[in-house]
Amino acid sequence: MSDLKWWETAVIYQIYPRSFQDSNSDGIGDLPGITSRLDYISDLGVDAIWISPFFPSPQKDFGYDVSNYCDINPEYGTLNDFDILIKKTHKLGLRLMIDIVPAHCSDMHPWFEESRQSRDNPKSEWFHWVDPMPDGSAPTNWLSFFGGQAWSWEPRRQQYYLHNFLSSQPNLNHANTEVINAFSNIAEFWFDRGVDGFRMDAVHTINADSAPYKNNLADPNFKIGNLPQDQQPFFRQLHDTAQLNQSSIQNFIESFRSVADKYTGDRFLMGELDGDDAVLASENFTAPGRLHATYNFNLLEWGGLDVEGMKAAISSAIYAFNGSGRLTFAFSNHDVPRSASRQLNPLGLNETHQEALQLLLLKLEISLIGSTCIYQGEELALSDVKDIPIDLMQDPWGKEFAPNFLGRDTCRTPMVWERSNNQWAGFSDAKTTWLPISEDHLLRAGLDEAARPKSIYNQISSFLKWRKKQPAMMDANTMKQINCGSKQIIFDRISDTQSLRCFFDFETLTASFTEN
Repeated sequence: MSDLKWWETAVIYQIYPRSFQDSNSDGIGDLPGITSRLDYISDLGVDAIWISPFFPSPQKDFGYDVSNYCDINPEYGTLNDFDILIKKTHKLGLRLMIDIVPAHCSDMHPWFEESRQSRDNPKSEWFHWVDPMPDGSAPTNWLSFFGGQAWSWEPRRQQYYLHNFLSSQPNLNHANTEVINAFSNIAEFWFDRGVDGFRMDAVHTINADSAPYKNNLADPNFKIGNLPQDQQPFFRQLHDTAQLNQSSIQNFIESFRSVADKYTGDRFLMGELDGDDAVLASENFTAPGRLHATYNFNLLEWGGLDVEGMKAAISSAIYAFNGSGRLTFAFSNHDVPRSASRQLNPLGLNETHQEALQLLLLKLEISLIGSTCIYQGEELALSDVKDIPIDLMQDPWGKEFAPNFLGRDTCRTPMVWERSNNQWAGFSDAKTTWLPISEDHLLRAGLDEAARPKSIYNQISSFLKWRKKQPAMMDANTMKQINCGSKQIIFDRISDTQSLRCFFDFETLTASFTEN
């Protein structure tokens, strides 16, 4: 038996609830819908599910703007629906993780509604309120990820407040112990319901500093590239000098970890972060007593990676984390274009290679050290959807920069289940869905593919079952990278009882595994 915790080798299936399965014919996915599809996920052979936010929210950033951390948005169901979901998840032998958003909340959260009223109310210090500069301008040159300044003016207080994303997503002040304690209570609420862990959203954007704040420095290596987001001013700055990844965050992280450690069953904390030096930031966030692992962005480059780029990302992970499970890999998620499309151009491939490439990428990431996240639809080699009309776009980031930048809607369209079921392929019986469904996806409907023996779904399912029998992958998180040609990635996975050579050929789009 392995001495590793479950999360150190886990394969985690990410569910974007709005787009997974609609159970009440409103065109929006929900918790009962997820429950109805759990057998499909269990049969795939993963170890856990991670569900993106389903809390009450005005949905300006589709759940990442929370107005109540301890309830369910009515669009998604009820707390009773959640209890039914977690009960079935555990009955199937799966763990369940949920997405917590600690850096910011909605401007409609009662905390902020109270805080913005005056400088002397009980919640007055729960957010970052700063006086204007002598000329009336914002306190620093910080910019929002979603465009414009990271500071907005509140006339009632005659102060600016910080928001690293939308102005309707004010940053919480984690220098305030009351804020830290509030999130401890939130963690306990969900742990008490049986949640096995949290994916902690954008932890690098938490701020626990006090004014005066420093300006960001210009990035001396910035150059406008071929990607639409390269045109956005945010990317012209170095952010870890002042705005992001500040050491003061760790007081909150350590407090949150202490809550998780009180519970039995190895509750898992996985933090999403990025930065000017993401590996260095990850090492800091996963120091003893902090997060168990960080969600790594090095394989999630918006424009994709060639083989050398993938090698570099893997090499940096081995250098920093070899022998540990402190890193979580992913090739796709709800924030970047789907890997089945994104990776084609950098590798000199076209759409005819889509399925073979996706199968190879999945086998590669599942074979790396640490845990792995598979985004819904990757097991079907779903393509990124580029033909969403601008008037049907939903993502606030995409709408801000359209038409040159399509944002994140392209990877968030609803899942398809059965081609012959109805016009929405079994996702919904509604007249319309919150995002349009791609006709290309109909050829890869989930239940149809699960019934087809040679589908990518069944090939990955077989691979996951084979992996669980390999001591080199399940009993240790040790690997050694092997020098190889420009089209290959080769490494050994090593345990006390097995050394397994893992060979990934991006010329033939095949993988092989042999014992040394």
